[in-house]
Amino acid sequence: MNETMIQFFHWYSEGDGKLWKEAEKQAKYLSELGITSVWLPPAYKGTSGGYSIGYDAYDLFDLGEFDQKGSIPTKYGTKDDYTKAIKALKKENIQVIVDIVLGHKAGGDELETFKAVKVDENNREKVISGEIEIQSYTKFTFPGRGKKYSDFEWNFNCFSGVDYAEGMDSNIFKIKNEYGTDWEEMIDDEKGNYDYLMYNDIEHRNPFVREELNTWAKWYFDQTDFDGVRLDALKHISFDFYKEWITLLRSNSGKNIFAVGEYWAPGYLNLLQKYIEVTEGCMSLFDSSLQNNFHTASNEGDSYDLSKILDGSLTQADPLHSVSLVDNHDTQPLQDLEAPVEEWFKPLAYALILLRKDGYPCVFYPDLYGSHYIDKDKEGNDQEIFLNKVNGIEELLKARKDHAYGEQKDYFEDSNCLGWTREGDDEHSGCAVVLSNKDFYEKPMEMGEKYIGNVFYDLLGRSEEKVTIDEKGWGNFPVPVGNVSVWIVE
Repeated sequence: MNETMIQFFHWYSEGDGKLWKEAEKQAKYLSELGITSVWLPPAYKGTSGGYSIGYDAYDLFDLGEFDQKGSIPTKYGTKDDYTKAIKALKKENIQVIVDIVLGHKAGGDELETFKAVKVDENNREKVISGEIEIQSYTKFTFPGRGKKYSDFEWNFNCFSGVDYAEGMDSNIFKIKNEYGTDWEEMIDDEKGNYDYLMYNDIEHRNPFVREELNTWAKWYFDQTDFDGVRLDALKHISFDFYKEWITLLRSNSGKNIFAVGEYWAPGYLNLLQKYIEVTEGCMSLFDSSLQNNFHTASNEGDSYDLSKILDGSLTQADPLHSVSLVDNHDTQPLQDLEAPVEEWFKPLAYALILLRKDGYPCVFYPDLYGSHYIDKDKEGNDQEIFLNKVNGIEELLKARKDHAYGEQKDYFEDSNCLGWTREGDDEHSGCAVVLSNKDFYEKPMEMGEKYIGNVFYDLLGRSEEKVTIDEKGWGNFPVPVGNVSVWIVE
């Protein structure tokens, strides 16, 4: 069966502890659509407790169990709700991918005094002050947990930088600690060095920190029996650390844990390839370059050359390490990395990731369920956003589940109309896919001799025509203006 992931949340997912219960309820439906893995959001307590989306991680050992940061449940529910959801998903043979945030911590319990230097926000290698003494919330004692599961306390030696100093203007401060006076090595020189992202930046050169994070990973696995990990913000974390962390997790769990990392560098395939190289292929990466192509194509309309849609993508260059996507929580409207794919193009984009042989596709929650939310735009004004369910998304998923198998033949010779066929295999009949960003087309494509005389219809219902495969195994497959058609045997 073809593997298919869903990101089962978005930035504005409903709170009040409802998401874990919804995941439990939706498990059977997802399985019927052919979803084989569910990526769940960060499950541990964030600095704003029951309101935290989870990327402002406070206590990794609190999965909605302790009264901390103003609540016992996280935004998504209690620990009991979480484990029930995981069991329900696994019962439907769906793998569970958990979100791992190990680049920073937030919401420290106590102030500490230590030495630091200010650095330029746009060039973190540039020091803009002498050595100064500052106070910041770098002491984490987790009083609400009372040392259950771990008695490790975090202090300023566990961090390389902060963005808060008591009584001072906001700035990025490089901490002077015993593990280094420079930032950790990154694979790119963006912002001079992009080790620092936000909050209290974790010092992965501290051996006690590494030991704690390795111990926590085994504890987390024992609590939940997860199948995979999504690794947050790789651009800002030592590649050396994650290579070791994943290796130990797989060894300690006795399971070949799947790993996909977020190294967001749209248009910079070379950086994705470099990261895969330095981590010795121990993880896949989200294909931010392909997502950027989709965003551009959806905005440029019929002036975009569809024959180039896969160019510069990880899915094309290294499909075994690519997790392809159309949108995610960072690209959705009103987010910092906002780069949404326009609604008209989404069915075309999903056909490209779901019905081709390369890449491991990830569906985005609002694209399957729809979404409505309000947030501030860049000018600070309230903006109401409606994200509609993608037209035909369920049929596209079922086409992947039932028909996207076997040899693939590409017909990419036209700048406004693409097509390909999948021959099928011993258990599945194949399909023909045609998409257009301009006019109505009829695409001549070969299905193969075994389909001679068979009649095909458009699974998406875009066309009422029927296509009969001729004596050479070919058919003329139509597609409407600016749309996609998926043709299967009647």
